[in-house]
Amino acid sequence: MTTLNTLVQMLSDKIWFVLMILLVGSGLFFSVRTRFIQVRRFRKAWKHVFGNLTLFGDKAEKGGISSFQALATAIAAQVGTGNIAGCASALVSGGPGAIFWMWLAAFFGMATIYSEAVMAQVTRTKDEDGHVIGGPVYYIQQAFHGKFGRFLAAFFSVSIILALGLMGNMVQSNSISDAFFSAFGWNRLAVGIAIAVVAGFIFIGGISRIAHVTEKIVPVMAALYLVGGFVCLFINRANLLPAITSIFVGAFQPQAVLGAGIGITVRQAMRYGVARGLFSNEAGMGSTPHAHALAKVDKPQQQGEVAMIGVFFDTFIVLTMTALIVLSSGKLGEMIRAGMTGTPVVQQAVGMAFGKNWGAAFIAIALLFFAFSTIISWFFFAKQNMLYLFGKHAVKPFAIVVVLMIILGATLKVELVWNLADLFNAIMVFPNLLALLVLSGRVAKISNESQ
Repeated sequence: MTTLNTLVQMLSDKIWFVLMILLVGSGLFFSVRTRFIQVRRFRKAWKHVFGNLTLFGDKAEKGGISSFQALATAIAAQVGTGNIAGCASALVSGGPGAIFWMWLAAFFGMATIYSEAVMAQVTRTKDEDGHVIGGPVYYIQQAFHGKFGRFLAAFFSVSIILALGLMGNMVQSNSISDAFFSAFGWNRLAVGIAIAVVAGFIFIGGISRIAHVTEKIVPVMAALYLVGGFVCLFINRANLLPAITSIFVGAFQPQAVLGAGIGITVRQAMRYGVARGLFSNEAGMGSTPHAHALAKVDKPQQQGEVAMIGVFFDTFIVLTMTALIVLSSGKLGEMIRAGMTGTPVVQQAVGMAFGKNWGAAFIAIALLFFAFSTIISWFFFAKQNMLYLFGKHAVKPFAIVVVLMIILGATLKVELVWNLADLFNAIMVFPNLLALLVLSGRVAKISNESQ
């Protein structure tokens, strides 16, 4: 098992290095092809979001959801443990400068996710019961016809089912149970069962119930985390300007920020900033198009613009808040030397402002919102691909398996599962990006159409 875990980790590291270049390169390519859609349509995108903002949206058509519900479901998937644990690990491994490279990758990633949402809208269809369905498998088959297209679509479906629906949801439930055990001493199994029961109830209701839950939970979790974060920054306000400065200096001179003894290089700042940022906002991964495909909008580019806000919110707001909380504590160097990483880094930083117990409780509650919302969104994404591969009769057995995985994940942290989730998260990007690149001409044409 140890040997297998080592091999999986080595393979994942190599793939992610190639993927990092491919994702950023694709983002730059789509930015140019769409004439930097993320800049010229940014204000309009916010108007689309707030014009459709409601906590009680009604489904627009059979199996369909509102534009805001689609965005909420996408954000629920994007804002997960990566915004806390992933951000902290990027800071530990890449220093404060990693955040600069996160921002840069997210800026280009906004054009990529625009392309994903547009093509998901263009290629969406209806199932045998008349429900609206869509996602990367449909535009993959438009990009590549015949057996090769079917193979790539099936490859993507299997990867996302394993990465998100099964192993990914084990990782999310484990993060919740760990946080509640650390903060309150709660039994991990009991926490896992509670999460599984509530999640199972939501799963049974289908996309309508999932959308109604996410449109309510996303604004609440955002407000909770941001208000707590601003309080933390206010307490640490004397360190705020140095924290922001360290991000820009550390991007090009990491040793000037943390000292030569830490040993962080510019390449490490770039590698961990880009990789963790893209893992968090999911631009190019092919997950969020499943939600954006179902949105009822007048034109595909409108939902593409809404999708860009998801990346902006995830990286430039939530993930940046986590980074500033850690950096304004002034203790990042000490935590690196102590060998800390992941969630404990953020817990300690918040604890310095709120007190140890209150800090642990705040992060536990934040992780509950972040990770649980990700669980229900990831189930929906995986479910769409189960429908594609095996039909509607496979959905209920799959839901039962996911519920059991949630319980198992909460009770047992298996490093191999975490590394396998990373690996399959990586490999599912390739067919998705290949199809988008082939279809980039259509995306460019649509992006230039008047609205």
